[in-house]
Amino acid sequence: MSRRDYSEDLLVQEPAAAFLEKTLKWRSVYAFDSETYGPDSLLGRKDRSEVVLTRELIVALKKLNPKLPDSALAAAMVALLDADPTKSMLQHNEAKWKLMRDGVSVKIKSADGESDERVRVIDFDKPDNNDFLAVRELWVKGTSWDRRCDIVGFVNGLPLVFIELKRHDKGLKAAFDDNYRDNKDTIPQLFHYNALVIVSNGVDARFGALGNGWDHFYRWKRLTEADADPAPKPDEPPKKPLLPILLEGMCSKKNLLDIVENFTLFDSSEGVVKIVARNHQYLGVNLAIANLQSNSPHVATGHLGVFWHTQGSGKSYSMVFFCQKIHRKVSARYTFVLMTDRKELDAQIYGTFVNCGAATNKGDKARNGDGLQRLLKDQNRRYVFSLIHKFHEQVKENWSLRDDIIVVSDEAHRTQYGRLALNMRKALQNAKFIGFTGTPLIDGPEKQVTRQVFGDYVSVYDFQRAVADGATLPLYYENRGEKLQIIDPELNRRIEERIDAAKADGELTPEQEEKLYRQLARDYPVLTSDSHLGDIASDFVEHFHQRWRLMEPLTKPGEAIRYGGNSKSMFVCIDKVTCVRMYALIKTRWAAKIDELEASLVYQEALLVKSGKEVSPFVERLRAHVAWMRETQMYTVFSPEQNEVQDFKDWGLDVRPHRELISNGIDGRSLEECFKDSQHPFRIAIVCAMWLTGFDVKSLATLYLDKPMKGHTLMQAIARVNRVAANKKNGLVIDYNGMLKSLRKALATFAQGDAGGLLSALSRHRSGI
Repeated sequence: MSRRDYSEDLLVQEPAAAFLEKTLKWRSVYAFDSETYGPDSLLGRKDRSEVVLTRELIVALKKLNPKLPDSALAAAMVALLDADPTKSMLQHNEAKWKLMRDGVSVKIKSADGESDERVRVIDFDKPDNNDFLAVRELWVKGTSWDRRCDIVGFVNGLPLVFIELKRHDKGLKAAFDDNYRDNKDTIPQLFHYNALVIVSNGVDARFGALGNGWDHFYRWKRLTEADADPAPKPDEPPKKPLLPILLEGMCSKKNLLDIVENFTLFDSSEGVVKIVARNHQYLGVNLAIANLQSNSPHVATGHLGVFWHTQGSGKSYSMVFFCQKIHRKVSARYTFVLMTDRKELDAQIYGTFVNCGAATNKGDKARNGDGLQRLLKDQNRRYVFSLIHKFHEQVKENWSLRDDIIVVSDEAHRTQYGRLALNMRKALQNAKFIGFTGTPLIDGPEKQVTRQVFGDYVSVYDFQRAVADGATLPLYYENRGEKLQIIDPELNRRIEERIDAAKADGELTPEQEEKLYRQLARDYPVLTSDSHLGDIASDFVEHFHQRWRLMEPLTKPGEAIRYGGNSKSMFVCIDKVTCVRMYALIKTRWAAKIDELEASLVYQEALLVKSGKEVSPFVERLRAHVAWMRETQMYTVFSPEQNEVQDFKDWGLDVRPHRELISNGIDGRSLEECFKDSQHPFRIAIVCAMWLTGFDVKSLATLYLDKPMKGHTLMQAIARVNRVAANKKNGLVIDYNGMLKSLRKALATFAQGDAGGLLSALSRHRSGI
């Protein structure tokens, strides 16, 4: 070994292996120069091509399935070792995970005929009943050359954990870029069984799931929610080593098997993506389930608490983890009612459960009140998805007296206290209720109502902690309406008063809100005048066209100039008519800006020819900029409405081309799918209500607001731009409506734990782009 290898081994690898062995009670062996081959060798491998320790696997299968014949165990071995050349690495990984989690289905012949049995591969209930082995310096035969892996963690002979280590003085990302990615390419068979990928330099440490990019490799920073944060910011070095915390949190025998069984998903919504729970999701869901299993008097009366995880931190996945673990570990008899108060949220949550394979029955979604009642009376129904508005009719008798129904209310505080909620609770008197929210009510009289309805917090993950963990991105605020001198504080105050006065049963629906704006006979013409919209459209084009390279990595010398296909924006208008008007104004000014840049390009190209130079980085960049602008597509997105053709015609507008695009999409793909695709040129979405709730677009970096908003609606809107994406550093909120006061008030109401950090970021008036 070289001195460098020796340093890495001595300073990082050896302590990591020692921690696994002495603290977490794994077996540990060093294979670099001591492994021989054959049945009685160190690992029992026949040669370097074997990535499964078949000797340990056979022993485990016999131990876990003492009543099954050898023929059944042999059939299970064949299924576990199968390597189909037509499958991708991720397809193999998902297939092996299902075999490990659910067991291998085999047929057994006997004198009485043929029967179906399941061969257990891992004992998830008794972790110590399995074999945990950490192998250092494991050689594996590769497609091009052999690779040496720092540490591979085997459970019952299956390689579940891959650990890549660097010296203390090396950057953590180098372990990902230089070693892990190369290993994945050259020894893909090792990753067919992988549950966790860990990279560390002994001080810092991150984990990810197979297929995740570096931007979705995360730290595991705490063993309980109450632990202090050892690394306050995602890009800062930690104050104390994170590797021991990560290893204990993820690789202790109990936790590793819990993660494999209950905190792993394969989401097919945008291609297949593997999801492993992050630190806060794992801790939060287990706290919520522990509360369910407690003998607390609150639980006995149906109060399972409030699960507060800030927007953008994976709350929908946490719901899936919560429900699936209860089904697997507590009781399969539970029926979960996923209750929301927004069509977009209902569609998003239903889609998440379906795409992750949790909900498989197309009839789980209630179409109307009668359908909901029918679903809730079905004792074999695992999931029911519904809007709370389907409880609009007075409930006179119980729909179900079962005590094994759990109502999961998303954004619980908005509509869970009025007539609709009262009807729901009359219909399901013995049900249990848990509220999942990203923006809970913190102050005021409704805080006590929240506790009365759901109970106390069972898990809290606020904005500051989410940003520090890198689970969400920081948000920045710029008041460009003030610069344009188009803000009227008195007008905003009158609108807020009208909105407050119009509230009846929770928040206004988008339709109610839009009608309210039109009823503001005195103020609506001011907010939608040609001069007002024209000034904003011009400023939008000036601002957004400069963000064209926002999320692109820096181009290295000698490389072709790349352009910013990833940078997307959302413009929020007051209503549907204004969306269409703003679309026309932006499109005209966008074309004018292209003409302006092209004229500049022609001039610069002439100067380049005159100078006798062949290449100019400035000219190349300008060419790429013009190409990006020409390629950029923009569309309006809003829900259909009765008589909309005539309503728009009254404004001199034809809504039919817009409705056709919204309905049919682009080249066979829906507008939603295209906007979520970071490489698609649909980069400017003009909306008024749709896509402001329950709509996650990782590459959405800039939100432009020209709509009076407040409270929960405002908090939901600004969270659209806090999602993590490659090379995205932050989200930016551009305010044309002077809503900083409303934002401060919303933060005071909805974000006690995160108000300081979020407000300090959002209060910055940024210049430039």
